[in-house]
Amino acid sequence: MPKLKVFKDDSMHEIPFTRGNSVRDIIGAAGISIRSGCLGNGACGLCLIEIVAGRAEGLTQSEQLMLSQQQAAGNMRLACQTVPGNDIAVRIVNADARSHWHSLPADRQPFAAGDADAVADEPPQSGMGLAVDLGTTHISATLWDLAGRRRLQGRFGLNPQHRFGADVMTRLTAAGGSVDAAESMARMPLAAISRALFDMCAVEGISPAHVNHVAIVGNTPMLSLLTRTDPGIMLDPRFWTEPVECVSDELEAWVTDLGIASDAAIDVVEPFAGFVGSDLMAGVLNTGLTRRPNRLLIDFGTNAEIALWDGMTLWVTSAACGPAFESSGIQCGVPAEPGAIYRFRRQGEGSGATDIGYDVLGGGQAAGICGSGLVDLIACLRESGELSLTGSFTGAVNGSGYLVQDRRPAIRLTKGDVDMFQRAKAAIAVGVRTLLARAGIRPETLEMIYVCGAFGRHLDKSNAQLIGLLPQLDPGRIEICGNTALAGCEELLLSPSRRRELAALRGRARILNMAHTEDFEQLFFENLFLQPLELELG
Repeated sequence: MPKLKVFKDDSMHEIPFTRGNSVRDIIGAAGISIRSGCLGNGACGLCLIEIVAGRAEGLTQSEQLMLSQQQAAGNMRLACQTVPGNDIAVRIVNADARSHWHSLPADRQPFAAGDADAVADEPPQSGMGLAVDLGTTHISATLWDLAGRRRLQGRFGLNPQHRFGADVMTRLTAAGGSVDAAESMARMPLAAISRALFDMCAVEGISPAHVNHVAIVGNTPMLSLLTRTDPGIMLDPRFWTEPVECVSDELEAWVTDLGIASDAAIDVVEPFAGFVGSDLMAGVLNTGLTRRPNRLLIDFGTNAEIALWDGMTLWVTSAACGPAFESSGIQCGVPAEPGAIYRFRRQGEGSGATDIGYDVLGGGQAAGICGSGLVDLIACLRESGELSLTGSFTGAVNGSGYLVQDRRPAIRLTKGDVDMFQRAKAAIAVGVRTLLARAGIRPETLEMIYVCGAFGRHLDKSNAQLIGLLPQLDPGRIEICGNTALAGCEELLLSPSRRRELAALRGRARILNMAHTEDFEQLFFENLFLQPLELELG
């Protein structure tokens, strides 16, 4: 039987394999992870490997499209497309960015102790509570002393479902096509939450059995996968603006899996509609969006959600952005964790791209670029002329992208990365314009824009406006809010009255499906350009 040698980081694995399987399938069966954003059809171009010994079948059509000439000449391949026939050795170039659970740093703890006055007029509850924000890319959780209204610990980490795809549609398609995949995607988040809870409880010296109340918010696709709601509902456009019941009949099993109190209440906060989840509604609560009219909320993520309050109606929509803002779909992308380049800046008076410097979270050598760094780099390259309005590289870097770091790991911004960002920001722009038009609000009269999601923590507002990610509004009227979904979930955990407020909000909300927007394709095309966002309604 032939053998596959796999070099990953500082380790080497030797795996016997059956001919006819791809490298991705072989290493996946052996428990070795690699970056991937599709179902193994070569569509994402992320599972990069280098053949260091031996041979495989020739480049597939997908590889010819996804790999640059330099990559192909350097024996780079896509693991999902590479089918070895005999002994072969490969090095994983794009290692899986999977992280263990990390403590929430101070600037990611959303509901500060001083904010507890939002629920101060209510009698405290007893016991311990767990708040969870179930996102497409990340899961965040906090442990609370409900009686003392104190957050004890917070954790965040990657959603393990990412091995089934980086975006929600890919995961839903996988769940719809395989019962085993659907069951795996239901179990994975629970297992991850259980590990996070155990970690937090261990630090506090308590047992998870003391937790008697759990609140979970998330986008609708993630909640539907968690509760094993028929994925066909989410894949059918007829249901995208209709309520989706994400209710599990296995809550007793969840209690056992999490190790919490046998009589614990688990509240999966119902999403509003097909692609407007309870994460957005929790964010609306937390920001106080509906306290004054003409306020806009953008929750950036794989499936970005947008809300606009006109004083009477809460207008909401969603935008399929893919993983650009989370950087999981970018070749050089990493989460906003130590080692991530989170900020690029122009240096000196020169006009060349070599005058771009950067900062790394935690210092030290860079491992890749997170979402805010991607925005900065694209803005810097636009200013220097190295990127055109259409997102094409010019001059010395034309065709090969912009090399940030040439030592291992090599970090390069590619044309495909820029394209992905352009599509994401165009989808946001169409969503914002659609809501403003339906509400009859002039862009210049917007009182406040709330930028939500972990993506925005280090976002440079000016750079975001320069390339059309945020509207041209006085930066003082743009507030970076962080993870408002988790913060709102904490409020729902602590306060029964906030739950009633959420129920009332549902009655004031109207959801718009952008696919039904007149001139959608034209608006989308106009907003692909890397230039300031124009929102005139005409």
